[in-house]
Amino acid sequence: MGAPERSAATAPAPYLRIAAELRDRIASGELRAGERIPSTRRITREWGVATATATKVLAVLRQEGLVRAVPGVGTVVEAPGALPGHPARTTRRNGARNGTRHGARDGESALTRERVVRTAVRIADAQGAAALSMRALAAELGVSTMVLYRYVPGKDDLVLLMADAVFGEVELPAGAPADRRGRLEAAARLQWELYRRHPWLARAVSFTRPLLSGNALALMEWMMAPVRERVTDASELLCIMVAVAGYVRGVAVNLEEEAEAGRGAGVTGERWPEGRGERLEAILQGGNYPVYARIAARRDLAFDLDSMFAFGLARMLDGMEPLLEGLPEGRGTGPSGEGA
Repeated sequence: MGAPERSAATAPAPYLRIAAELRDRIASGELRAGERIPSTRRITREWGVATATATKVLAVLRQEGLVRAVPGVGTVVEAPGALPGHPARTTRRNGARNGTRHGARDGESALTRERVVRTAVRIADAQGAAALSMRALAAELGVSTMVLYRYVPGKDDLVLLMADAVFGEVELPAGAPADRRGRLEAAARLQWELYRRHPWLARAVSFTRPLLSGNALALMEWMMAPVRERVTDASELLCIMVAVAGYVRGVAVNLEEEAEAGRGAGVTGERWPEGRGERLEAILQGGNYPVYARIAARRDLAFDLDSMFAFGLARMLDGMEPLLEGLPEGRGTGPSGEGA
């Protein structure tokens, strides 16, 4: 038999146990001076505790002088060295050891452009685009803000690199549809899934100022490959490509708002109508909005972005069918709008 279980009476309180785990990570060098430590929200999620417990964890570490709050960044590690009773930091993270250039910080010695970009993507994915700044990124990497400019010229260039990196995640299916409509639909769904994984991405993409990303262009080329065999006019090719990709992006810009509402314990799109019934009824009472009245009468209807995306995509492709399959001679469908 194993050792007897520790009784609940002698077990440390959850906040003390979590604080001890984070204290060990600081002492071992896993969390370095200037790096962000888990937020209260992350602590509640990873350790499965209440917000009040997570708040106590950070309070304990602040009282011990191990962390400090930085406005606009979060709570970062304050202690520069090992704690009493813990081994000294003899190694550096990511394999960086003694012998780095004189004066280089631990984080800087292992920094690469790829690491900068991937860390920025991780911040934007977890906290939203608004939380991403050069200062916040520097704190996450454990370097000064000025060090980042050796790897990226600025925030706009950083976002471009982030977009190119995540478009590079797209794996084109081996058994992709060879027909024109099937390929357009498959490509649209790949883009939707990408926006789903990275809700900030939709606002980073622009069609008036095209995204100069080799990975994004590769996806567009794949999408349009069967189409260009039938449609030879360059303006029509452009319009088809922008119509499909633009539709996906247009729906996807709502994903970040939904993600932000979820992070802030706000109201998601599905629950938004709850508690607003009286106001909606007052607006509809005059009978001036029969469409909305009919929709509001269906209590079982749920607004779901995935289903709305699928419905709109199918109707768009239905409308493109004549162009994709070829029109009788003499009928034009170019962007000028001229037709039979």
